[in-house]
Amino acid sequence: MVVPGRLILLLTLGVLALHGLALQWLSTHWQQPSVLRPMTTPLFTREIQAQAQGTPVRPAAARAATRAQSPEAAVASVSTGTWEPVAEVAQAAASAPAPAAPAAQPASAPAAASEVVATASAVSAPPEPAPDPAAALGSWPADTRLSFKLGGHFRGPLHGDARVQWQRSGERYQASVQVDIGWLASFSMTSQGRLTPQDLQPQAYEEVVRNNRRSMEVQGNTVVMDNGERVPKPARVQDTASQFVELTHRFATGQDRLEAGQVIELWLARPGGVDLWTYDVREGEPINTARWGLIQTFHLVPRPLARPRGPITAEMWFAPALAYFPVRIKMNLGPQVWLDMVIEKIEQAETTTRP
Repeated sequence: MVVPGRLILLLTLGVLALHGLALQWLSTHWQQPSVLRPMTTPLFTREIQAQAQGTPVRPAAARAATRAQSPEAAVASVSTGTWEPVAEVAQAAASAPAPAAPAAQPASAPAAASEVVATASAVSAPPEPAPDPAAALGSWPADTRLSFKLGGHFRGPLHGDARVQWQRSGERYQASVQVDIGWLASFSMTSQGRLTPQDLQPQAYEEVVRNNRRSMEVQGNTVVMDNGERVPKPARVQDTASQFVELTHRFATGQDRLEAGQVIELWLARPGGVDLWTYDVREGEPINTARWGLIQTFHLVPRPLARPRGPITAEMWFAPALAYFPVRIKMNLGPQVWLDMVIEKIEQAETTTRP
């Protein structure tokens, strides 16, 4: 027989549990709708192998086209896929025979005949092929997933896993960051938008922390914050998720030099505001990895903001030998609170999804 006091306690606990479930259901189903468009996750089937330190790499599929370029143009062409050192392509281009010079026109040939020949050549010449949109985007990585081992500190040591995933379909891209610290916390950040040969153009960004969703959208020349506030869009603005792939592409294509002493500026838009971040590039310490051994890196250290919105900052270590991807990311969340992500594996899909 249950005594009245114990029965009251059991009923109280039951009511509290029901209230908790109800609040969780409401937070899940009554929050604002997602600004993202679903994109199918690709099948990752191969791993990236490390290249010689500091050697740019490019896909072998574009080998034939690059042989016709000058050595300088070949070295400047950087991409991802089936890896091959650019230096070999440049050497092949340098050793290719130069095209024969056209025969000189005899001095005695009538001017009228020369005009006829020139006109006939112009008429019979094949039209210039239309630019291939897929080839123009060939400097971007194939669908890629970076897996990290996560450590950190919050009232004691933290352990978990994290992923940075990149995928594209035609001119559309998605970049996401997912962090899992077990029962303590998990959060995700996802960016979607348009892909151009030069940069990423975010259109929608969303971050989810414990089922609490916040978002940001780019509409034309305006950034729309989570609270509906609208601010002008800076040139080449990125968001918290897209910045990792955007910086990888800038370094791989030479738009920004990944050298100690360089300064990198990047506008970042988040649900709470838009800020200009400035990073100092420093020579990073080698990172010891289980798959590739010691990997040389360059360390991007953020300068303090003039008007910070909070204590959150991110340091990044990029590795030229691993296609310029970030191999370590440290998120500083406040005094004595940080997350430290170190690379474990980099996987890619055989082909990028096409529309």
